[in-house]
Amino acid sequence: MKEIISWFAKGFGIGAANVIPGVSGGTIALITGIFERLIDALKSFNLKSLKLLFKLKLKDFIKETDLVFLSTVLFGVLVSILTFARLLEYLFDAFPVYVWAYFFGLIFASVYFVGRTVEKYNFAVILSFIIGTGIAVWISFMNPATENDAFYFLFICGIVAIISMILPGLSGSFVLILMGNYTLILHSVNVLDFKVLLPVAIGAAIGLPAFSNVLSWVYKKFKDQTIASLTGFILGSLFILWPWKTEHYLLGENGLEVLNKDGEKIISGYERFFPQTLNLEVLLVIAFFIIGILSIWLIERFATNNEKK
Repeated sequence: MKEIISWFAKGFGIGAANVIPGVSGGTIALITGIFERLIDALKSFNLKSLKLLFKLKLKDFIKETDLVFLSTVLFGVLVSILTFARLLEYLFDAFPVYVWAYFFGLIFASVYFVGRTVEKYNFAVILSFIIGTGIAVWISFMNPATENDAFYFLFICGIVAIISMILPGLSGSFVLILMGNYTLILHSVNVLDFKVLLPVAIGAAIGLPAFSNVLSWVYKKFKDQTIASLTGFILGSLFILWPWKTEHYLLGENGLEVLNKDGEKIISGYERFFPQTLNLEVLLVIAFFIIGILSIWLIERFATNNEKK
């Protein structure tokens, strides 16, 4: 029973991370020790497992797909997204600087905990780290597209988002911002708008097992290089999470701000800055930054103790 609760909690953490722009669910999976098992379980949905299912060999199917583990984690992800999305909307509206500071600390600590799992450093590993960092920083400078609720585009959003959601260091939510549909999909989750959610879910269902096979092969064949590049992704994503920033909004050809279907302005980028004076806000930001670091340390310690048991 403890194992089931642990899997659900880790899935809940992955789901919460996936809702947050700049935070990767794959990072949470990696630091809690279930990344490789999760990828292996996802890629096990193939012709072999389908044959077992069609022949009603349910015990063999459950064992082949690691279904108890996978369904528990995915249930935690689903519950987290449905509950956390609403809370996150409120927190970002009411306390944006402190929320960003907490997640900055969370991801900052992840760089160490993920990077230390590299077993042997060489030129290829260091180069992978530099490339991963560079790609993440480059993505953070990209300008978002405009919102698009066409079925085919939502389907593509589902594929791209699910791939980035399981790839440590690359935020699925941030990718959706770049594609212009983060606000649309987050709102649709809160109101259960299935006209939007259905094509996204179909895209995710197709993209997840397909990409899992590729990622699993790469992870096993080039483990240290993969971890190094993912660590670079995580380090590069810190630029996105910097707590002090001014929002810039998307402008149309007429020079006026573009609004989405709910009449809200669309963020096109951020101007980051350092505070000029030491005040209560700065002290609270530092406190939330430290809390973020401690959160990852506790998660890592919990995961390590479970592995030893």
